[in-house]
Amino acid sequence: MNGFRHRAAIDLRLLGEGQRGWVMAGIMGIMLFLTVLAGALGLGVARSAIGLDRQLAGQLTVQLVEPDAGLRDVRAKALVAAVAKVPGVTRVREADRAELAALLKPWLGDVGLDPELPMPVLIDVTATEGSTAQVSAAARRVAPQARVDSSARWLSPVRGLLGALGLVAIGLVLVIAAATAGVALLVARAGLDTHRDTIDVLHMLGSTDLQVARLLQRRIARDTLLGGAIGTLAALALVALFQTKLALTGSEVLGGATLAPVDWTLLLLLPIGFALLATVATRLTVLHTLGRKL
Repeated sequence: MNGFRHRAAIDLRLLGEGQRGWVMAGIMGIMLFLTVLAGALGLGVARSAIGLDRQLAGQLTVQLVEPDAGLRDVRAKALVAAVAKVPGVTRVREADRAELAALLKPWLGDVGLDPELPMPVLIDVTATEGSTAQVSAAARRVAPQARVDSSARWLSPVRGLLGALGLVAIGLVLVIAAATAGVALLVARAGLDTHRDTIDVLHMLGSTDLQVARLLQRRIARDTLLGGAIGTLAALALVALFQTKLALTGSEVLGGATLAPVDWTLLLLLPIGFALLATVATRLTVLHTLGRKL
């Protein structure tokens, strides 16, 4: 017990109490706040991209443009029947005129409800992956002018944007982690320079460089955990608020960005990871500066 108190007292003298410790904790709090936000962005984007891929997998649209209303209706029924027989197709549904008119209303107004207005036929198809070519062939046998579009192709720019955001989030986490290691390095060197005389006395008493490194890394790890915990909790509260707002939008893409329990767990573990990073950086810096290796 007395030995532990003695080591703790040496630790406090070596690094100093008060303002320096709070500055270190404050810096780490800011670092973790930004890291958790970046990590939440990356995890949310990944969840959204996975959900988007799942929703768009096998989603096809068969489009038929035919000015003759009578011929259009006949070919539409034939298209539905032909596509439904394709292996791998699980769902075929023709969009009715009211739905199309609702989609066109912002541009055409009530004119879209005019029965004399030519309206294309849109058929929603759900099929297994790899069935696109067979659906296209079946549709064109009935109507050569029919066109089959993949929902994934139309939304590929959105998917690309989500991927880019994910890479940016990963980059931010790595940059902040490197900055954290740099801060720990500077603090360790400052502690060595400030308490050089104390360290010389410890060496004369038989302390090794590794023991001196432990004194410094214990203090820096404590400050990192303290500041990191505060920054993490503040960031998680902000993330929870954003998630609530996203859920209220009703958007499938934005709503899919909701974090899973495993994601929250990973974010909560970030302060521990950063404390370990700061500890390792401090240890290597002290040993290198004092001219010793592990």
